Amino acid sequence: MKDRKAVSRLGSRSAPHLADLALLVRAPAALSVPGDVIAGAAAAGRPLGARTLGVIGSSVCLYWAGMALNDYADATVDAVERPGRPVPSGRVPRRTALAVAGGLTVAGLGLAAAAGGRRSLVGALPLAGLVWAYDLKLKSTPAGAAAMAGARTLDVLAGALAPGPTRGSSRNVSAAVALRRGAVPAALVGAHTYTLTTLSRHEISGAPARLPATTLAVSTATALATALPAMRAAASAGRPLPASRVAASAGPDAATGRTALRTALRTGLVAAGALAYLGTYGTAQARAAREPSGENVRRAVGAGILGLMPLQAALTARGGAPAVAAALGAVHPLARRLARRISPT
Repeated sequence: MKDRKAVSRLGSRSAPHLADLALLVRAPAALSVPGDVIAGAAAAGRPLGARTLGVIGSSVCLYWAGMALNDYADATVDAVERPGRPVPSGRVPRRTALAVAGGLTVAGLGLAAAAGGRRSLVGALPLAGLVWAYDLKLKSTPAGAAAMAGARTLDVLAGALAPGPTRGSSRNVSAAVALRRGAVPAALVGAHTYTLTTLSRHEISGAPARLPATTLAVSTATALATALPAMRAAASAGRPLPASRVAASAGPDAATGRTALRTALRTGLVAAGALAYLGTYGTAQARAAREPSGENVRRAVGAGILGLMPLQAALTARGGAPAVAAALGAVHPLARRLARRISPT
């Protein structure tokens, strides 16, 4: 009864402070969103352009909408477990959280339509529906982790679907081809998100030791699946050409050297991203496996939210966009500093 009264009082303030709204939507955590779209666009062979930026804006809005909706749906639970959050503390009325979620959802769908028309809406509409279904119904069910993983998977595929000319061509690939090219990075991001969501259910009470150990194994497999194909390609590119092919080529040295340099750069960025991913998220999971307290699990979840960024950078480099991948990698330390001020969980 006391909890219900606390929730019913959330509302005396009609104009929440911007800082409280930033806490409501976990603003810095949205820095983990652009990499989803960029990894999908890179896999589809599309450079970062205006339409991709529009899809990124759409995905950020939908991510923030999900965070606000989460606090609206969990107001009663948070009044006990996290009374300092904006809604249970009364700094943001519960109805305002719902309004923020609705407004950001509309904004996200509008940006998707403006960026890529019907084709981008094909990705944004099911993503928005899954966000609302997860927060209002699925989160506490056995389907919750799969639903959240599905949302991140759709986020990557939204990037692949963004229309525009592909690398080295003025043509726009079909939606079917784009989805096929984006399937692998989408699956890897989805696998990461599944482990993260599973862990997040134990942030308060702690987890059985086998759970973070299992999610660590999945994360290690995700990093290896990301890096090994690029490393095999680099090893293959480094083999000398057969004498017959060299003789048939006209001055192959310069072109071969440039290709080898690009391959080495891309492979280095893929490997660095995969290692950074394991160094942040993997280390935190290993700590939670040794001592699976609520605090350690919560730290692992926070590390996993931001640790997704180096994984996205690795996938972007593997897709053939090393410069963009390097920029994503540079944003990761900034996101970690911001997370010290506003918790991503």
